[in-house]
Amino acid sequence: MEEELMKLQERAIKDPELKSSLLKTRTADDPVRAFCDKCQELGYNITVYELLTMGQSFCEAMLRSVNGGGVEAPDEWDDFYEMFFDALKRSE
Repeated sequence: MEEELMKLQERAIKDPELKSSLLKTRTADDPVRAFCDKCQELGYNITVYELLTMGQSFCEAMLRSVNGGGVEAPDEWDDFYEMFFDALKRSE
């Protein structure tokens, strides 16, 4: 799923209309669900559960590879949802 999220991000950075529609999901009553619904509408199989656990799984695997783990991840390294939108905002 990380790969799908990255593909969507690259596509949105190049397509201002898509970028705008994804940014609009942030103002919904349930922004994460609205974002995932939009992703699925666009053909990307990104679910709320997977989105919210993807970053945590990634960080845990990365930190386990460092001298056996036991290292604290920097804040927000595990929040792929926020990182996705940060990248979109930086691309302006």
